[in-house]
Amino acid sequence: MHWFEYIDLPWVWWTLHVLYALTILSVIAVVVSENRNPVKSLAWVTVLLVVPVVGLVLYIVFGRNIQNKRIISRKNRRKLRRLGAGGDIDPRRIKQPERVLPLISLAYSLCGTSYYDGNRAAIFDNGRDKFEALLEDIARARRFINMQYYIIADDVIGTRVMDALVERARAGVKVRLIYDHVGSFKLKKRSLRRMRDAGIEAYPFFKVVFPPFGTRINWRNHRKIVVIDGDIGYIGGMNVADRYLTGGKLFNTWRDLHLRIEGPAVGALQQSFAVDWNFMGQPLLEDGSSVKAVEGATVGMQLVTGGPTTQWMNMTLLFQQAIAGARKCVYIQTPYFLPSEGLLHALQGAALSKVDVRVMVPMKSDSDMLRWASCSYIQECLRAGIKIYRYEKGMLHSKAIIVDDDFATVGSTNFDFRSFEHNFEANMLVYSREFNGRLKEQFMRDQRDCVRVTSASWRRRPLREKALESVMRLFSPIL
Repeated sequence: MHWFEYIDLPWVWWTLHVLYALTILSVIAVVVSENRNPVKSLAWVTVLLVVPVVGLVLYIVFGRNIQNKRIISRKNRRKLRRLGAGGDIDPRRIKQPERVLPLISLAYSLCGTSYYDGNRAAIFDNGRDKFEALLEDIARARRFINMQYYIIADDVIGTRVMDALVERARAGVKVRLIYDHVGSFKLKKRSLRRMRDAGIEAYPFFKVVFPPFGTRINWRNHRKIVVIDGDIGYIGGMNVADRYLTGGKLFNTWRDLHLRIEGPAVGALQQSFAVDWNFMGQPLLEDGSSVKAVEGATVGMQLVTGGPTTQWMNMTLLFQQAIAGARKCVYIQTPYFLPSEGLLHALQGAALSKVDVRVMVPMKSDSDMLRWASCSYIQECLRAGIKIYRYEKGMLHSKAIIVDDDFATVGSTNFDFRSFEHNFEANMLVYSREFNGRLKEQFMRDQRDCVRVTSASWRRRPLREKALESVMRLFSPIL
């Protein structure tokens, strides 16, 4: 009897069904035993029960937990801290209002990030200005360029940036490049070959290969960091792609936010890059960074990184603390609004305490699924008095939070579950009344291109939209 003839035997079918059922139940047991957020666990259990075959594949690829796995040795981490410009946090020596000192201490407790005073920060709200400044800084590089992006595209601006890196590498400048393997999957091999032939060290983060792709595909490096000669640093939400200049195929404009930093805080960006570089099997970097405060600059900064390997949910805890401590205002810009239960309650509590809470999201998104899921939270926000603004001018991709007069954060972190739990992210915490003022002015300019959502109009939206929002809400913890 040939092997395929056994398939027709009843006992074979029963055996296969039993094994399959046991597999699904075993996976459900694993999900439950991990003691995650009950909402997220329930979402995965629902997927596994409703669509077991698809659900099993999705869980293998996207659902596994790698929290608390170390990506860099303790020895190398201690060495990096010694090389950094900062030290232990002493609140008595920090010249900041008392109300922000708990945030500074929390950031240090979460990831050992020091507080740096005496920095200067330029704010870019469009790709044209940001990339022109970046290209000028690259052209002036003399020692090294460390660059890290989620997306590097083979388009006009991508080619200009790569050309600039190649020119510097041929001039003797040490150039290192980290690109996310999934985010930059369209980056052509010939572009990589040209850079490597010029002496650029270019490596993909968490390269997705078969068969072990399921262990890597879900955890992406979403950080956007550049360090030039240890003196100049960039961080924010912009990738390297034409859409940040032209809006792309779907939008008239692609509104985003990025910072150019001078001062000792650049050392924190360098340290973050060095951790990721070492994680990919490369030697520990010991490039020096500026430790001198910029003359006349008073901006205080801390870099906070987060990811699926950290002990705590760094970004979530920081955002909750900042929002809970607000006394006057909380302004948020995010392309995707999928808050955890704790963050939603923090926003509602602030609004009910008569804090001016405003959330700005795009009217039209680059992801319909995430847009529907985001919309499902609007009614709960409106009920608490949170003001919701939908940006109409184009795609709002900015990731910023402004709290009162003395605290703001700008970086790569979206206000959603993926950024909080699955992606490797980096945000700069900024403690400066002057910086906050500039960021608030930008927020108010963007607000003029928004439509404010009212409770009456939101209740009148079609039933079909409400149904889609509810369905997507169920899956929001695993999107």
